[in-house]
Order: sequence, then structure tokens, then C-alpha cells
Amino acid sequence: MIPYAGSGPYCYTHSLVMLIGPSAPAPAVVETLTGSPFGVQLMPDGLPFFDPYGWDPETGLDAAVDLLGLTCEHSAGGTPEEAAERLREACAHGPVLVGPVDMGLLLYRPGTPVVDGGDHYVVVLAVEDGTVLLHDPQGHPWATLPVAAFLDAWRAETIAYTDTPYGLRTGFVREREVAPDEALRRSLPRAVDWLAGRDDLPMPPGSLGGAAALEALAAQVRRGLDPGIRAMLGDFCIRVGARRLGDAAICLDALGLPDAAAVAVRQSRILGSLQLPLSTGDDPALADGLLRLAPTYEELRLVLAAAVGAERQA
Repeated sequence: MIPYAGSGPYCYTHSLVMLIGPSAPAPAVVETLTGSPFGVQLMPDGLPFFDPYGWDPETGLDAAVDLLGLTCEHSAGGTPEEAAERLREACAHGPVLVGPVDMGLLLYRPGTPVVDGGDHYVVVLAVEDGTVLLHDPQGHPWATLPVAAFLDAWRAETIAYTDTPYGLRTGFVREREVAPDEALRRSLPRAVDWLAGRDDLPMPPGSLGGAAALEALAAQVRRGLDPGIRAMLGDFCIRVGARRLGDAAICLDALGLPDAAAVAVRQSRILGSLQLPLSTGDDPALADGLLRLAPTYEELRLVLAAAVGAERQA
């Protein structure tokens, strides 16, 4: 199994790795700890995400921070002026993990501003002379924005999973030493819960998870996929989903769980292979691939549940 190395939309993971510093685990480990590889969800508007039903990056970040033995201060809300002052004060003590922000309003990115640019996370380094200095993990180190423009993006008005603007995390403290393999093992019961389909998190009526989500998405493809959804699948969803599953496979293999790793790498290969039919308009092949992927999430749940049960009995 050859791990993927290269660019990709891992914004919150790379931001957290930057904040942790030299002691941070590999991004593949951090992403797996967020729980993102362990499911798929379909929104009522037909938009798919290759992450668990009810999951979002805020939930994932909180999980990874906890599993790694860290604590941090998470704050949000207030007026634009209050948020700007909160950011200045936080940066006086070190870098700050900021998000979600609206990627389409980060004006240093080529092609902006755009409507519905998507959610994003960055590391703010300083607020000086009316300018925000930041590392954008998707290819823009040492980027700058006027404070007013940054606040527009940070308001996050188009991001569905948060209704409170100006979120940031700072004051990261290591409460206990946790090795990456220990953190991964502790995350496995949560992964099983995600794969089973949690019903304790708010979701819009009509949302679907797991195999049902992929079957409904395949039906959309056969009817004629909305151009916006097609673009989202090609630009983001397939890319990040295939990478997440591949990273999960590497982590599971490192834990001595070859059966679970084999399912995850098969999922990653199926999903990654859909980029070609999506891009070339071969919708029958795209729909067939989605249906081949559909039962694999339950396969992974069963294999992981057995591994967790065996470990508890040991």
C-alpha cells in the first residue's frame, strides 16, 4: 500500500498540525482522528459529502484535539469589531486556528470573490497595521488581507454547519502525552459509531447517510446531475473523500488491522476512480461506481466492530 502524498483540501487538519508544531502527528493520522473517513452523507439539496452522517469539521476538530491529549480555548460570535479585537489579543500570544471562513471571500486567492466558495480553515499569525497575516494551508503561506476583508470571509454566512460567526481556537495546551497509535486505537469505537449512523446530531429533514446516500446519489446521476453538484464532486468531494479513506487505510494497517485496512483502501480506490467518469461525462460508469461503493461502509463497520470487540475482551 503506497500512501498518497501531495496537495489536497485538508485545511482544518493542516491548520491543526501547524498549531501543534513539531510534535504533531502526520496529517493522515490527524485526519483519521477527526472521524471524517467513516461515512458518507447526502444533503436534502442533493449535495454529497464523503464524511459521516451528522459530521462536520467543527465536530472533527474537537475530536482530534481531545484524542491527542490537548485542550484549547474555542470562542466565537460578537460584533465584527469585537471579533477583530479578540483576534488581535489572541495573536499576541501565538498563532490562532481560525474557521470556518468563506473561501470565496479570501481575496488573495485567484478568482475571488465568488459566491458559495466553500468552508475553509486558516492559521492567523498576526494582526498588524490593519492587515491580517496568515498561513492558508491550501497553497498560500504568508498571505495577507485587510482586516475588513478578512472579517467578511470570517463571518461565514454561507456555511451551513455554523450559525455563529468568527470562530477561533487558541491556547493549545498538552494535558497528557498520547502516542499516535494510542490516539488512533481510542478513536476506533467512535469510528464504529459514525459508520453505524448516529442519530443524536441535528440534520436537515431529508438528509441521508451510508448506503442510502450513495444509492440516492447514483439515482441523481442517472436522472441528470445538477451542474453545481457535478462541479462540487469534481473539485472537492471525490478528491478529499478518496484521500481520507486512503489515509484511514494506512492508519488501520499500522494498528495491525489488515482486514479493515483492506476495506478502506478498496473504498479509496473505488471513489478515486470516479474522477474520470465524472470529468468525461460517463454517467453510467459514475452511477455504477457509486453503487459499488455503497455496501462498503457497512463492511468497514462490521470489521472495525469486531476488532473493537476483540480488543475489549483481551
